[in-house]
Amino acid sequence: MEEPRTPSQDTNAQDRETAAALRFGVEETFRDYFLQYASYVITDRAIPELEDGLKPVQRRILYSLWENEDGRYNKVANLVGHCMKYHPHGDASIYAALVALGQKGLLIDTQGNWGDPVTGDPPAAARYIEARLTPFAKEVVFAPQLTRYKLSYDGRNREPVALPVRFPLLLALGAEGIAVGLTTRILPHNFVELLEAQKAHLRGETFELYPDFPTGGLMDVRDYQDGRPGSRVRVRAVIEQGPGKSLVIREIPFGTTTQSLIDSIIRAGERGKIKLANIQDNTSAHVEVVVNFQRGVDLEKAKAALYAFTDCEVSLAANGMVIRDGQPVNLSVSEMLEANTEHMVELLRRDLEIQLNNLEEEWHRKSLVQIFIENRIYLRLEECKTWEAVIAAVDEGLRPHVGKLRRPVTQEDLVYLTEVKMRRISAWDAERARKELAKVDALIRQVKRDLADIVGTTVRYIDSLIERYGAGRERRTRIVSFDSVEAAAVAERTRKLYVEPKAGFIGTDLRDAKEVGPCSDLDDVLVVFRDGNLVVVRVTDKKYVGEDIVYTEVLDPTDREAVYNVIYTDEDSGKTYAKRFTLGGYTRERNYPLGAGRRRRVLFFARGESGVCAHLRLRKKPRVKPDRYVRFDELRVKGRSAAGNVVTRHAVSSTRSLTEATVARRLAETSSEPESPDPEQTPSGGSSLRQSTLF
Repeated sequence: MEEPRTPSQDTNAQDRETAAALRFGVEETFRDYFLQYASYVITDRAIPELEDGLKPVQRRILYSLWENEDGRYNKVANLVGHCMKYHPHGDASIYAALVALGQKGLLIDTQGNWGDPVTGDPPAAARYIEARLTPFAKEVVFAPQLTRYKLSYDGRNREPVALPVRFPLLLALGAEGIAVGLTTRILPHNFVELLEAQKAHLRGETFELYPDFPTGGLMDVRDYQDGRPGSRVRVRAVIEQGPGKSLVIREIPFGTTTQSLIDSIIRAGERGKIKLANIQDNTSAHVEVVVNFQRGVDLEKAKAALYAFTDCEVSLAANGMVIRDGQPVNLSVSEMLEANTEHMVELLRRDLEIQLNNLEEEWHRKSLVQIFIENRIYLRLEECKTWEAVIAAVDEGLRPHVGKLRRPVTQEDLVYLTEVKMRRISAWDAERARKELAKVDALIRQVKRDLADIVGTTVRYIDSLIERYGAGRERRTRIVSFDSVEAAAVAERTRKLYVEPKAGFIGTDLRDAKEVGPCSDLDDVLVVFRDGNLVVVRVTDKKYVGEDIVYTEVLDPTDREAVYNVIYTDEDSGKTYAKRFTLGGYTRERNYPLGAGRRRRVLFFARGESGVCAHLRLRKKPRVKPDRYVRFDELRVKGRSAAGNVVTRHAVSSTRSLTEATVARRLAETSSEPESPDPEQTPSGGSSLRQSTLF
C-alpha cells in the first residue's frame, strides 16, 4: 500500500515542476530569439540576393543614389545620411559599403580620393569625396515600373524589395559575407565574358566561366569546379627579372595589397626563407615592387621561394551561397548565371508588355483626339449647361466613329476629351496627326515582334551592352597552369643544425654541440640511434629526440630514394648483420626499426650508393680470423625493416670505414695465405655473405 505524501513532499514536487516549466520557457525564448537573429543576419545583412545580386546595404545605397540623381556629383556624406533612413545599422557600415562599391568602378562614378584597393591606401573622409551613378547603372539597374517596394524599417518610407537588374551583377562584382552558420564567397568575373555566356545559354550552347580579378595576375583554375563548395583557384603575382639580383612584381594576387605583399616578403626574409637584401615600392599608376636579393642567389629559385613563402601566391576558395525566394541556397556559377539570364528575359518581357500597353493607350488617346477635333465634336459642348450634358454630348458624337478604335470608350476617355485645350484645337494639323499616329502604330508592331521573339530581343540587348560598355573591360587575369612549389625545395638554408649525440638533443640554438650542417625551418632531419631505431623530425630551435645518437642528417626532398648502409648486432642471437636500404615513406616523430630482433646495437652507419666499405675487428678467438670486410655495393638494396645479410656470429670489438682501394688491397694480401677451417663458412641459420666478400 502506497504511503501518504507529506505536505513538505508536495511542496518540493511543485517547486521542481515550476523550475522545470521556467527552464523550458527560458530555453524556448532563447531558441526563438536566436533563430530570429540568425534569420535576420542571413537574409538581411550578410548573404546577397540572387535576384539582383546585392546585399541590403548595397541596394539601399544604390537606391539613395537614384533618388538623388540629377546628373551632378553628390557628397558622400549626404548620400550616407540619406541612406540611413533605409539602413538601420549606422553610417560607418554605409560608408564602408559605398566605398567598396565605388572602388569596383562599375555602378558608381567617383570623384576625389576614394583610396586604392591595390596599395591599400584608405579613402578620404565622406565630406571630401563625391559620387553619382554611372550611365550603365542607370540603364540596367533601375526601372521604377518593374520595381517592387516595401516599407522601410521604421515604416516612414518605401524601399525596393529587389532592384530590377538586367545584368549578372552578382558574378561581376563578387561577394563575401559571414552569417550565422553560413558563409559566402563569390569571386568576380569578367564583364564581357558574363554577357557572352548569357548569349550562349540563350542559344542552348555550353559555356565556361572563370574568375577575373581587377588586380590581374596569373590564375590556375584546375580546382575551380564551377564555383561549387570546395572550389578554389590559385592566383600568382606577375614577377619579372629586374636589373642585377632583383625581381620586379608587376601584378599582385586578388585579395592582397602591395603593402601586405611587401610585409609578407619581409617576414619571409626575417625567417631566413629567402635571402632578401631590400625592397623598393615604386607603385604609382601601375604596380612596381622591386625585390633585391643578396649576392649569389639563384633568381629562378628566389622566384619560386616568393611563390612558396609569401603572398605572391594565394589560394582563393569559392562558395556560392545566395538568397533565393527568401531561402539560403548554394549554387554554382553556371546556375547563378542561368538564373540571372532567365530573370533578365522575364524583366525584358515585362518591360515590353508595359511599353506595349502604354503605346496602345497613346494610340487610343491620339485617335480619340483626332476624331474629336476633325469631326468638330467639341462644338456640341457650347449648348450644354451641365457636366452630365457635356459627357453625354461627347459620347454621342463619338458613337459613329467607335469602329475606328481598338477598344471601347470609357468614362475616363470622355473626361480626357473635355480637357483638350482650345490652343490645340485651333492649331490642329491633320497631316501631322496622321503621321504621329502611324509612328505610334509602327512602334506597337515593333514591340509585338520583340515580344514574339523575346530570346532574340534579349540577345540583341546583350549585344548592345557589350558594344556600349564593353570597351576597356578585357580580361586582366591570365589563365595558366602552374605546378605547386615545394616549400622545402626552395627554402634557403640560412641556419645551422646542431646535435648533442649523448644527451639526445638536436636544434638550431644548441650551445657547445656538434654541427650537422645548414638547414631551414622547413627541413626534416633523419636521426639514427645506437639501439637500431630511426626517426624523422622537423627542424626546431631545440628538441629532445632520444639518447645515444649515431647519425644525423638534414634531408632533401629527394632523399627518400637515397641508399644507406648499416651494420648492426642482434644482441639476443649474437649475429651481426649488414644491409643496404632506402628511407622510403615516413611519418614524422614515429620510430622505425632498422633490422631484426628486439635488442639491436648499431656498429656502423653511412650514406652512399657505391664505394662504401667497412672493416670489422672481431674479438680474438682461436681458429677465427679477426678481420672482416664488407663491400656494401655487393649487397642488394632492401627495405628499411629487413634483417639484412649475416656478417658474423662472433662478437665484434670495433668497426671503421675503409676506402674501396684499401679493402681490395687487403683482400689480395689475405688471398695468398693458406686457408684454414673457419666455422663462419658453415651456415647455421640466416643468410651469410659470400666468401669473396668476408674474410
